[in-house]
Amino acid sequence: MQYCTDYTNIDVLQQHLYAFKQTKQLPTPLLILAPLAGFTDLPFRKVVKDFGVDITVSEMISSHALVYENEKTVRMALKNSNEMPFALQISGSKEDIIKKAVEKINTLSWVDIIDFNCGCPAPKVANHGNGSALLKDLDTFCKLLQIIRQYGNKKIYSVKVRLGFDKKIPSELAHAINESGVDYCVVHARTKADAYKKERIDYESLRIMKEILQIPLIANGEIDSIQSYQKVLRITQADGAMIGRAALKSPWIFWQIRNNTNVMPIALKKDLVLKHLDSMYDFYGERGVIMFRKNLHAYAKGQKDSCKYRDFVNNEKDYGKIRESIQSFFGETVLDLNAIEPTLNKKSV
Repeated sequence: MQYCTDYTNIDVLQQHLYAFKQTKQLPTPLLILAPLAGFTDLPFRKVVKDFGVDITVSEMISSHALVYENEKTVRMALKNSNEMPFALQISGSKEDIIKKAVEKINTLSWVDIIDFNCGCPAPKVANHGNGSALLKDLDTFCKLLQIIRQYGNKKIYSVKVRLGFDKKIPSELAHAINESGVDYCVVHARTKADAYKKERIDYESLRIMKEILQIPLIANGEIDSIQSYQKVLRITQADGAMIGRAALKSPWIFWQIRNNTNVMPIALKKDLVLKHLDSMYDFYGERGVIMFRKNLHAYAKGQKDSCKYRDFVNNEKDYGKIRESIQSFFGETVLDLNAIEPTLNKKSV
């Protein structure tokens, strides 16, 4: 079963983003699935989209790999039929390569949004001048975003950033984003140097940026429940949220946020897990069963005998046997949706 989002297609989203320039608000907060390398692939995004996330984003794709048509990269650029709007996220720092990558994306009719990653803290990305390394040179940062818009033919452009590289620069960064010409920005509330340390999260800096920005700010970082979502939006006054890690074990978190509830939706958990497995198998073949192990670990967390089950999963690669084990292990664990949906739909977050 699929649940509607508040931004049903790219034209609706574009209209609201345009209206934001006059009203300084969106009709409802944007909910976006964060790109996580090795996790938020096409099969997983299919599952999450069914729980009402507004925008799904591809895993981060190297602009260089895209230009030279790396086979794996080409597959990463694909989307599901239910992913509307869909953003393709690229990284890079070379002007000529970025331009060629954008021209390549122009030919991909299913891509609605070009998103530029300027926030990835991974050494293999940042040490080569990409991702969060671009926050050390805001002139180059701004120029690259302008090039993407200049040569692109898509309706919407966005950027993902952190608060800075090794120091927080919220004001300077917000002014640079305004100058760049993007339509919305996602800000992870830490610097590159902060990595993912919980104690380093800084929502106050997002509030500073929000006061300066002329486009919607989407908050990112440590949002894992309806309570944390509401807290972050209250502090930052952000226009929405991007959620990644929490969605891996609870894809329904977007439905909970949209309906302002901690109640789990009604559906057999095993049906959701089976749907994800089948999608992985259809997309990747036998290799998808092995790749699905990490997802099964997340889904099994908190269940009785989960450690024993993970041991089984780690040593089994037969699609049929894994499918049977899911039916047995998850049994009649219920995520109830239909019984509460009519009442909750009248509430707003």
